[in-house]
Amino acid sequence: MRYVVGVDVGGTNLVAGVLAEDGSEIHGVVSEPTLAAQGADAVTSRIIKLAKASMAESGKKVEGVGIGSPGPLNTKTGIVLLTPNLGWTNMPLRDRVGEGLGLPATLDNDANCAIFGEWWRGAARGATYVIGLTLGTGIGGGIVIDGEIYHGVTDVAGEFGHVTIDANGRRCKCGNYGCIEAYASGPAIAERAIEGIESGVETSLSQYVQGDLSKITAQIVYEAANDADEWALEVVRETASLLGAAVASFLNIFNPEVVVICGGVTQAGDKLFNPLRSEVKRRAFKPAWEACKIVPGTLPGTAGVFGAAAVFIQKHWGLR
Repeated sequence: MRYVVGVDVGGTNLVAGVLAEDGSEIHGVVSEPTLAAQGADAVTSRIIKLAKASMAESGKKVEGVGIGSPGPLNTKTGIVLLTPNLGWTNMPLRDRVGEGLGLPATLDNDANCAIFGEWWRGAARGATYVIGLTLGTGIGGGIVIDGEIYHGVTDVAGEFGHVTIDANGRRCKCGNYGCIEAYASGPAIAERAIEGIESGVETSLSQYVQGDLSKITAQIVYEAANDADEWALEVVRETASLLGAAVASFLNIFNPEVVVICGGVTQAGDKLFNPLRSEVKRRAFKPAWEACKIVPGTLPGTAGVFGAAAVFIQKHWGLR
């Protein structure tokens, strides 16, 4: 059995793990903060160090590295063109990491990798037409058709987080206004919750952070919603409605079998997925809705690692 180290580069955390070429084994999963503010060189060094730690812990002979990074990027040259959440421009990430590890390397979009991982070994396994969203520091997306990631002509297909849902809406980190990312990413959910507190809504949210509103995160909002806090529930319901409107449009465009939603937002459980599905059903064409399952990812924390490794395996050895 051959092995690959997969690296998932996120806006908040880096995760690495060693995968068997058939996806049946994962070893040496390690993680640490991205610390993007330290700059591209420091993050690259941290990626190399983390991958080496994963390889050492796995005890396996590793023959390649697959990297998933926020984009837009160029999969052919291995260059990250722009990352709003990391602050990189024209960063030759594939070659830097590959040279640092002494291994052949591939690079793809982190959200593509997460959805590809869920198709390969997770919630969308066996489906022919798959789309997915990753909800974290930002919102990404991926499209898998017949076991292949659909990249588009310049590798920017599937940037679902930057679909406009309100032309005059909130400013997004990408510079546009009204992107779904500006409403439903982790930081945006926290920001909307804080705005309500500051405007005087009744809520127990501040008690979860001992009054320090800067410590409120999307995860804390989900926790409060599960504890039946009305304002937290309202924020989750509004998030579900906004996501549902976007996903309904994606159903009408792509007509997938499965929509898989990954990331910390899945912690909200049915309080998010039930109203989301209802909104999609209300807005999407009936044949598209009836043929599609909307499901949470089943590889929490490692979908991007699976997918990054799968990209390498598919390119060099062929997926099994």
